[in-house]
Amino acid sequence: METKTYSVSGMTCAHCVGSVSAEVGQIPGVTDVQVDLATGAVTVTSERPVDDGAVRAAVDEAGYELVG
Repeated sequence: METKTYSVSGMTCAHCVGSVSAEVGQIPGVTDVQVDLATGAVTVTSERPVDDGAVRAAVDEAGYELVG
């Protein structure tokens, strides 16, 4: 299992958390997504390393921005 944490800006409520979780959770191989609204941290657990570009695209699709 692989775990990586990303920083996402623009999330302000539970709906934001749900949107990001749903989009990132659709990436092939992703088994779990944990979002910390207070810090903007999004921790992605997957069966194998996930392409950062795929995570960036999923976060963008949800309407938020991956920081860094």
